[in-house]
Amino acid sequence: MDLFNAEPITNLLPNDGIIHYYGKVIPHPQTAFYLDTLLHTIAWKNDEAVIFGKHIITKRKAAWYGDRDYTYTYSNTTKQALPFTKELLLLKALVEEMAGTTFNSCLLNLYHDGSEGMAWHSDDEKSLGPNTTIASLSFGAERKFSLKHKQTKQTVSIVLQNGSLLIMKGATQTNWLHSLPKTTKISKPRINLTFRTIVL
Repeated sequence: MDLFNAEPITNLLPNDGIIHYYGKVIPHPQTAFYLDTLLHTIAWKNDEAVIFGKHIITKRKAAWYGDRDYTYTYSNTTKQALPFTKELLLLKALVEEMAGTTFNSCLLNLYHDGSEGMAWHSDDEKSLGPNTTIASLSFGAERKFSLKHKQTKQTVSIVLQNGSLLIMKGATQTNWLHSLPKTTKISKPRINLTFRTIVL
């Protein structure tokens, strides 16, 4: 698999951050394999959040893996990392080549269909450190990914393809929110792998 055949387009953001979208970096036969394998081997659990003091259990499922038993806290809930599977290690190595950096953890999200999404947020937790790099791999249904500047409210959107890679870095998490809008048009699942670096 030669990831370097894919050339990143220019920075998707007009200012205050860097996002490169590489398009499809994993060919179709392998995307089908990874989607099926991840669906059946990852320890999926309904995601949880505490919002305005209310405990919410989402339809979307999530999982947290790492090369150590890192804890990761977001939305006022804490996850304990599970050991990387062999498939996650392979994908991590491929993504690291593209990103030019190393990752020690991965947060996975499973959206069963378009009725499940992600509200506006930033991945700006202290455990990720400043100007963190996050590499996002998508498998399954194509979904719209939207960004909104925290100050100007300017928005940018892109459709993330099956087998595609998007990398966020620089001051992106400081200055921009991102979301996965819900849609009635999508009936198939999507799995998103976001490779991260926990700063100890």
